Amino acid sequence: MKIYTKTGDKGTTALFGGTRVPKDHIRIESYGTVDELNSYIGLIRDQDINTHYKENLIEIQDRLFTVGAILATPAEKEILKNGTPRLQNLGITANDIELLENEIDTMETALPPMTHFVLPGGHPTVSHCHIARCICRRAERLTVHLSHNEAIAEIVISYLNRLSDYLFVLARKLSHDLNAEEVKWIPRK
Repeated sequence: MKIYTKTGDKGTTALFGGTRVPKDHIRIESYGTVDELNSYIGLIRDQDINTHYKENLIEIQDRLFTVGAILATPAEKEILKNGTPRLQNLGITANDIELLENEIDTMETALPPMTHFVLPGGHPTVSHCHIARCICRRAERLTVHLSHNEAIAEIVISYLNRLSDYLFVLARKLSHDLNAEEVKWIPRK
């Protein structure tokens, strides 16, 4: 299989099922941003961090491929000819969200309570987490925008929302683990 097909040379690309859309279509923006997020999570995983976090990040990356597949599939292509939903065995589940929530709760037990917003930074690994969090929020916004015009499973939006929370808490936990300073944002008076 060749990596280049030349089919996109005129500014269109194919969704799952063959429907061609412009490359700047909101659906493409949505799953393209999820792909960007997945790449940043790979960058976090490549850092010198706890093995447990790396294992969670691999699971998250797997789930993000699923999110991308869901977003790349127009509603009319979700049902196979025999009536079976194509993504029924790939879907995001409540268990995926629960995993993120449990990890957030566990990390927060080791952290001081938040009393202020924190400025992103303090260590390169922490900064990568904050960038991934921002990309996740953008993916969520684009997916919400897409959902205004096309049917998108609400659980996909919920997963992206919870994932951004997870990435924020992971950034705080890594600051703690790496003895990096967490700078509080205190507004001017």
